[in-house]
Amino acid sequence: NPHDSTYYFYMKSYSPYDNVKATAYPAMLVTGGLNDPRVGYWEPTKWVSRLRATKTDSNDLLLKINMGEGHFGVSGRYAELKDVAFDYAFCLDEMGMNK
Repeated sequence: NPHDSTYYFYMKSYSPYDNVKATAYPAMLVTGGLNDPRVGYWEPTKWVSRLRATKTDSNDLLLKINMGEGHFGVSGRYAELKDVAFDYAFCLDEMGMNK
């Protein structure tokens, strides 16, 4: 119950949004799905916005919201492979392996 201050502060202690600090962060690819019933698309969007306004580095911070995706990703073999390829491409690019 977040109305009880003990639980409120405990929940706040592990909240990604509330724990953004002015520091350097690694490159990040943050993903979400428009149709996710567990994590609203606005939650990663707000977190990325706060990170961009607060972080002290110039590392990449990408936000990708899939318009047809739910909590467990896209359905269909080829759509999932496309998502995995995107993730790999981001990682390889960050490691300088984009040539």
